[in-house]
Amino acid sequence: MAELPPLELPDDPKLAGNITHFARALRRAGLPIGPGRVIDAIRAVEAAGFTDKRDFYWTLHACFVNRPEHRTVFAQLFRLYWRDPRFMEHMMAMLTPMVRGVQEDRAAQAAEKRAAEALLDGAKAPDFGDEEEDRSEEDTVVEVDASLTMSPQERLRTLDFEQMSLAEMAEAKRMLARLTLPVKPLPSRRTAGAARGRVDAARSLRAALRRGGEMDRLAFKTPRPRYPNLVVLSDISGSMSQYSRVILHFLHAVSNTKGAGWAKVHAFTFGTRLTNITRHLATRDVDAALAAAGAEAQDWEGGTRIGACLETFNRDWSRRVMGQGAVVLLITDGLDRDAPEALARQMERLHLTARRLIWLNPLLRWDGFAPKAAGIRAMLPHVDSFRAGHSIASLEELAAVISRPEDAGEKARLMAEVAAHRL
Repeated sequence: MAELPPLELPDDPKLAGNITHFARALRRAGLPIGPGRVIDAIRAVEAAGFTDKRDFYWTLHACFVNRPEHRTVFAQLFRLYWRDPRFMEHMMAMLTPMVRGVQEDRAAQAAEKRAAEALLDGAKAPDFGDEEEDRSEEDTVVEVDASLTMSPQERLRTLDFEQMSLAEMAEAKRMLARLTLPVKPLPSRRTAGAARGRVDAARSLRAALRRGGEMDRLAFKTPRPRYPNLVVLSDISGSMSQYSRVILHFLHAVSNTKGAGWAKVHAFTFGTRLTNITRHLATRDVDAALAAAGAEAQDWEGGTRIGACLETFNRDWSRRVMGQGAVVLLITDGLDRDAPEALARQMERLHLTARRLIWLNPLLRWDGFAPKAAGIRAMLPHVDSFRAGHSIASLEELAAVISRPEDAGEKARLMAEVAAHRL
């Protein structure tokens, strides 16, 4: 192995320590960075110098980024850590959006919240000298009695996907990978041989002919089990992107779990247009599958045109994937910009072609939820079940009731509320 020349560092290497801390934050944000890359970055900065911000940015970029999807995360972390003088206040404001003050009046950019969590989650900037005063006298110890609180997994089950940190989201995805979505078989006219059941006259007579016409035993048959298709229509607009990513993780596990019961899982995303991502979910690696699905769907975190996308599905895909009684999962908040009359017509057509239409809406998590939006009122009468879809617990409830045709979720209550208040 070739020996590297010694790296000349000052007696008080604050820059090297900050680069190391920056690399740790990148690793918490999901970039595959090890100690070797940190050493390479320090040596590269030593060679390139630390006089120009642009040169410094691209030096670290060359050492730490090797995938296109990591560029946005790196850019946000670099801005917050190296260039924003109020980065700590800005990050805290993003992680507590209900507290006004230092929070800027603008929407968070792509990967900005993820970058803030990576910098603040479980670590603080290292102390490289006497830049800060000793605050030990001001430290306050807070003791919390957690003897009667929920376990971490129980809390995670009921936590909203939108409120999860990076570590909680990673654990939630691991829990969803173990969750199944079983379905009961459907009655079929095709039969198979069995030890008991109905008498199979044809097989009995054929067996008798092989014995010279003597029928010494009877053959029996039973209906062959047939499983339906699962069709998923997932909203990926700006208000639904966080929920859609998590639910697609769950659907990837369902698609690749043997013995789950579904004949085939078809997945579509929609925002301003409809995209078929079924073939991407067949990829065994979940990260590669969702990366390919994200590249295929060009309308992530955009607007919403539910009516137009459902019209495209009913016209181009319904006959291909809805045959033989498919169960449809519609995942959206129902906030549509199209005319409610057109949306109602497309929902009615979708309902008529589906064996069962289940609507998952994350807005249902609020106790005071009411169907006031015109899109929700147009869609609600044409679904069989209306349920929340914002947490692991809600998906577990879906798995328990998906084979119960009598379960309508919250549909009856909300339809009564619409009738009573004429919403």
